[in-house]
Amino acid sequence: MAVRIITDSGFDVPDASDARLTVLPLSITFGDTTYADGVDLTNDRFFELLIESDELPKTSQATPYAYTQIFEQVRAAGDEAVVITLSSGLSGTYQSALTAAADYPEVHVVDSKNVTIAQGILVQYALRLVDEGRTAAEVASMVESARERLVLLALLDTLEYLKRGGRIPKSVGAIGELLSIKPVVGVRDGEVVMLGKARGSKNGRNLLHQEVEKNGIDFTMPVLIGYSGLSDKLLRKYLEDNRAIWEDKVAEEDLPITSVGATVGTHVGPNAIALAFFRRE
Repeated sequence: MAVRIITDSGFDVPDASDARLTVLPLSITFGDTTYADGVDLTNDRFFELLIESDELPKTSQATPYAYTQIFEQVRAAGDEAVVITLSSGLSGTYQSALTAAADYPEVHVVDSKNVTIAQGILVQYALRLVDEGRTAAEVASMVESARERLVLLALLDTLEYLKRGGRIPKSVGAIGELLSIKPVVGVRDGEVVMLGKARGSKNGRNLLHQEVEKNGIDFTMPVLIGYSGLSDKLLRKYLEDNRAIWEDKVAEEDLPITSVGATVGTHVGPNAIALAFFRRE
């Protein structure tokens, strides 16, 4: 009996081609056109549309029916599965998976309580556990335990998209842009929170570095670094300035870097940089 890992396109990893992994695409709508995230909408094309559009796109959660179709395949193959969803605090996708799984005892549902690359490293950890021969129940339990050490930190280049999405008042957004405020955000209890603000990009990168050091990275566990938009230039600058974090641990050419997709990109806009890791015990 094989163990399969199922997630949604709210996660971001450099390579999602693992045969044991099924990714359920979320829907992204620009105007009258709806795309299946990661299927007919690449990350680069998403950011091109985001920059060109006057309005933010709308994202739709996965439905119980979509999960049921996948669960039927799991049952037909005689397998079992672990579903890892994006945070229930940010989407109804977790509830959809839970509803669908009620009739499938071979399926275990885990709320990542996170999103994007943090959800991604939780999925990578789950696949590592499958490699070790763990059962689905064991994988789900160990993923839930590791989730408590999960850290996602991000430096935003602009407040524009938070303002347009109504997540901050327009007056705050206007003042922030005028003063070149760079916020550092994280995820706590499944929801995005502001951790601090800095004036200018250099100070923003320093603030992000302070938050990383405050937590400490467990390099025995998966780590991911992400950027939003069409260029990783700002991320490369951050890595160059803070080389000490990685030296003697990960070769520069082996740093796990990926682009951030539509689920988070809608709200942070282009040129954000992010790190996801497990806090040292």
